[in-house]
Amino acid sequence: MPELPEVETVRAGLAPVMEGQVIARADVNRPDLRWPFPDRMAERLQGATVQQLRRRSKYILADLNTGETLLIHLGMSGRMLISGHTVGDFHHAHPAPAKHDHVVFHMGQGARITFNDARRFGAMDLMNTATQDEHWLVRDLGPEPLGNALNEAYLTTKLKGKNTPIKTALLDQKIIAGLGNIYVCEVLYRAGIHPARKAGRISAARVAGLVPIIRDVLSEAIAAGGSSLKDYRQADGELGYFQHGFQVYDRTGQPCQTPDCSGEITRIVQSGRSSFFCPQCQR
Repeated sequence: MPELPEVETVRAGLAPVMEGQVIARADVNRPDLRWPFPDRMAERLQGATVQQLRRRSKYILADLNTGETLLIHLGMSGRMLISGHTVGDFHHAHPAPAKHDHVVFHMGQGARITFNDARRFGAMDLMNTATQDEHWLVRDLGPEPLGNALNEAYLTTKLKGKNTPIKTALLDQKIIAGLGNIYVCEVLYRAGIHPARKAGRISAARVAGLVPIIRDVLSEAIAAGGSSLKDYRQADGELGYFQHGFQVYDRTGQPCQTPDCSGEITRIVQSGRSSFFCPQCQR
């Protein structure tokens, strides 16, 4: 599933062709994805101007001049693909319709944004912009990891006395919004913390040290266009390349990259998810 850097990369790619533009027509080609689409979705989107594209956790939010906000979740395999728009010297012509093109936005200036989702785990919904924080998908989310609300004092307080493994705690969207499996593995490696270590037994100083590491890892991944694993592509169809810099994720049996460390990357399963770490460097 695309994580925060991938979703932010898609949002940034969509912004030049959606912000300030009118949705001339929306084609909704099926009644649902993971959940049913909202009533009269195509009708409510037609003629609306996209005022701003934002990201909250792993959701893309498009604020419309109608007083509603379109929520987009990419799910496991969802892609937002742009055509009919010139980027630099390159023009992406409209492709022929594909089997899994479930929603298509025809923008007023001629661009087309197609939501293609082979597995149909993605989602879209329309919510009242003024009360969007009450929507069931976002109301319980914790602070954004790149925002000021995530700070050393906050994280230390949240993890104090917590009996769950630190890996599980960092994946809890009520504690931090948007962190996913790949980047938590990389964060814990850089912090030298074993993923199975109980969160409440880590010193306050080490917990506080996680905050800048989280920001560094996510910022580097966004700059690299995210990590392309399986289905993920950017909005222009290009691949991200942060996966080429993984230090532990999906590197089972390979040597640890820490200088003078003779350890090998190990994989364990925690709450149904793979955790990758160096047993010598991470304690």
